[in-house]
Amino acid sequence: MTGSRTGRPPVRRAVRGPAVPGPPRENPLRTLVTRARRAWDRPLTAYYLILGGSALITVLGLVMVYSASQITALQMSLPGSYFFRKQLLAAGIGCVLLLAASRMPVKLHRALAYPILAGAVVLMALVQVPGIGVAVNGNQNWIALGGSFQLQPSEFGKLALVLWGADLLARKQDKRLLSQWKHMLVPLVPAAFMLLGLIMLGGDMGTAIILTAILFGLLWLAGAPTRLFVGVLSIAALLGAILIRTSPNRMARLTCLGETEPQSGPVDCWQAVHGIYALASGGIFGSGLGASVEKWGQLPEAHTDFIFAITGEELGLAGTLSVLALFAALGYAGIRVAGRTEDPFVRYAAGGVTTWITAQAVINIGAVLGLLPIAGVPLPLFSYGGSALLPTMFAIGLLIAFAREDPAARMALAMRQPRFGRKRSGGSQRPRRWNTMRRRAPVARSSGER
Repeated sequence: MTGSRTGRPPVRRAVRGPAVPGPPRENPLRTLVTRARRAWDRPLTAYYLILGGSALITVLGLVMVYSASQITALQMSLPGSYFFRKQLLAAGIGCVLLLAASRMPVKLHRALAYPILAGAVVLMALVQVPGIGVAVNGNQNWIALGGSFQLQPSEFGKLALVLWGADLLARKQDKRLLSQWKHMLVPLVPAAFMLLGLIMLGGDMGTAIILTAILFGLLWLAGAPTRLFVGVLSIAALLGAILIRTSPNRMARLTCLGETEPQSGPVDCWQAVHGIYALASGGIFGSGLGASVEKWGQLPEAHTDFIFAITGEELGLAGTLSVLALFAALGYAGIRVAGRTEDPFVRYAAGGVTTWITAQAVINIGAVLGLLPIAGVPLPLFSYGGSALLPTMFAIGLLIAFAREDPAARMALAMRQPRFGRKRSGGSQRPRRWNTMRRRAPVARSSGER
């Protein structure tokens, strides 16, 4: 072997083999999407979306009611927090109703369907009795309760139609009668038309549209054939066109679509145009909470039907998109509850509630954006109005109860560990008791106990 120049033997280097490829790197975006999909498919996703989404909408609505109603209250020589305190009281009562509805079993919900329907019909009939019914903004749909409190029975008619219609369709499905069109329509459609007639006697076209949407939602969930569905829709559209054509006020609302000047035509489009002005002046992040200009007497009904416009002016595009995202999450959760259940009553009731809240939100926001005629319906859980808030929160409690009744969600709730109230472990290990939202599991017994 030839030596090196330094006299030392040459160092032999180990021959490297072929490089072994390591594990492939995961795409961060794909990993994020996979984790989000797994979280989205968890059993309690719908439960948390309904509970959290409705709570955020209600709290944000209270904030915006306080901001949007201050000037109106002062103009009426009332304290600035007058409307906010009434809405806060309604929200407190609504939370009690929500909690009660979320804890009721499904059998009790079905048992309440007929009493709620009968009570709603009686109250809606009393609206037309002189001395009892009160007219507000040209519509006689209110009952005076004393003092400054009033009740709008038509709001409870929505809840009545959902519960009664779901119970009716579920009983007919159990008897396999929904394959016959007469059993699908009777008595659901006549009862809905009776409620619509009582509502239209007072001139409330907006609530009638919501009630019609609930009826169509129930028929669609029941599997109504296309020709039957189109036939009922055609009749409703014809009646709606006649009612709009024969009312100058409703025709004026159609004329205001796309207007950008309050006095550009023979019809005064002041409210619709100033709603657009409020949204346009908000920008991306708004002018700041409480800094709206349109609520200073420019925009009528700023704290009720057009509260979304004040939200856009004060919180900007970010605030309005947040509200839209919350309603979208609530609608998705309702559809998920209706689609994953095996109980026909739960499917019809959850679908009816989801149709109700989603359709009303679309009609209100579409009117504020100038895409739909002004229907005079409040934004669910958001606008001022206790008569609208109470049945809506009860309906949210229904969705929460249905989400908890899902077998996978029930198991996940039962396996959830308590975070508060844990006892510290002493010298001896005692069996752990599991606290859940549904029930408390019995203490585990040792194998030698009898």
